[in-house]
Amino acid sequence: MGLAIGITLAMVLAVLAAVVPVPYAILKPGPATDVLATHAGSDGKQVPRILIEGTPIYPTTGSLEFTTVRVTGGPGFPVNAWDLLYAWISPVEDVYPVDDLFPPQATQEQVAEENKAEMAGSQQEAAAVALRALGKDVRQVVVIRQVVAGAPSEGELKAGDILVSIGGSPATDSTAIRTAIQAVTPGDAVEVVVERSGSTVTTHPRTRKADDGRTVLGILLGADYKLPFPVTIDAGNVGGPSAGLMFALGIYDTLTEGSMTGGAIIAGTGTIDDAGKVGPIGGIAQKMVGARQSGATFFLAPADNCSEIVGREPGGLQIVKVATFEDARAAVTAIGAGTTSGLPHC
Repeated sequence: MGLAIGITLAMVLAVLAAVVPVPYAILKPGPATDVLATHAGSDGKQVPRILIEGTPIYPTTGSLEFTTVRVTGGPGFPVNAWDLLYAWISPVEDVYPVDDLFPPQATQEQVAEENKAEMAGSQQEAAAVALRALGKDVRQVVVIRQVVAGAPSEGELKAGDILVSIGGSPATDSTAIRTAIQAVTPGDAVEVVVERSGSTVTTHPRTRKADDGRTVLGILLGADYKLPFPVTIDAGNVGGPSAGLMFALGIYDTLTEGSMTGGAIIAGTGTIDDAGKVGPIGGIAQKMVGARQSGATFFLAPADNCSEIVGREPGGLQIVKVATFEDARAAVTAIGAGTTSGLPHC
């Protein structure tokens, strides 16, 4: 009788472990994607991952791969105790409290939308950094990322609008924009000039009073760039900002004669900002594993991630420390030339 009860209890616990979600997230190695390669477009034809129009481009060899992390345990993707146990045992997976990786109460849709916005921003900054390195003039502008549902400006302003002026004052940066909006009495309309689909449009959205007393239009802003020619990047279903460095390198390589890589398979990760600084990312250990699984022999890693790298480097993968776009460009050029002995390491 006691044995039967024990077996039944064990079975119940096993079932609960399999179905009851736990408040943790698991990071696993994800695939690597070559930004210099082609992929199937909507019509089934092969198109470049980096599509540059209106200026000469040059053939490349080798690979410049951005790396990814698979995350389970976040909103919409719960994990159970068995998943957790396997992750704790696995040498290539890491476990975090879910609140360390996701905002509390965030929905699956909100996380996806934020990742999409971060990816779009990283692509624009990557293009700006690469083109400036080539001597091109690239001007930063302020763009409307979102018009909040129910905002008084809804219907007048649209996501994607580039702000030119508000109330006659140039919309040069977020500070100038806030100052111009605060000069308007809540509830009044204000003249807002925007660039929309290549045309200049004058709008007259109404304002409202926020809970803290400020005058607001109900819009979310972001930085964008006026590029001298169109640069389009298709990263597939990947979101987040961590591919910025590899996008910048891919754009630079595509716009310069010869091949920087010299045929090598080079992977990497890192955010990129307007000044060309490479920022740290999450899941560096998993990204190194994904890079090696893809066949990469070199991995460009943000300098600020070095403390997480030492002791977890996969065999056969040489880690190269970079802090700026120029560091990364010089490293890829050295790898392509076969002069790698002086490359910086973590």
